[in-house]
Amino acid sequence: MVKVLNIHERELLAPSEQAGALINTLSLQEDALWPGENWPRMEFDRPLQVGAVGGHGPIRYVVQAYAPGRSIRFQFTGPTGFDGHHGYEVIGIDAQRCVLRHTLEMLAHGPALLSWPVFYRPLHDALLEDSLAQAQASLGQAPSIRKWSLWVRFLRWIASKGRSRAQATPVTMPFRDASENSSASSTTL
Repeated sequence: MVKVLNIHERELLAPSEQAGALINTLSLQEDALWPGENWPRMEFDRPLQVGAVGGHGPIRYVVQAYAPGRSIRFQFTGPTGFDGHHGYEVIGIDAQRCVLRHTLEMLAHGPALLSWPVFYRPLHDALLEDSLAQAQASLGQAPSIRKWSLWVRFLRWIASKGRSRAQATPVTMPFRDASENSSASSTTL
């Protein structure tokens, strides 16, 4: 077994509440955090809540903890050898700045001893950097793009059987929390 701790974070020029609202959009059609243009969409069997089962692509998980607007934690159920969790959290710095952090902690064993460092980690790292750029764009900020490595482009090409798309830059479009819009319908989570 190998202990894995993988952290990606980005300082955002936004109050914690505004950045935290992005977490609430995960898996929605108008997802403001997940980079669905470039990666398999996050999907669940029900609205975002503790116990929702889903994942993205071959990565499967269940929502283990969810504090709307603050954090979400997913427990891995697949692939084989991923024993741990991952999730997003918002950490306030001051009234106008915060950090959006994604943390993955797991014990890799069995096939994951090879699949994590060779296949999943490079893709995970690229996906998370795209997610943080998506968060910046959704908050109306210029996204900081981390270009995919040649290895990531190759892995995407293999995984897609030659049909992978080029890296797309998120469009800067200010996100508006549905709870701020009185005409928006509300969903209780």
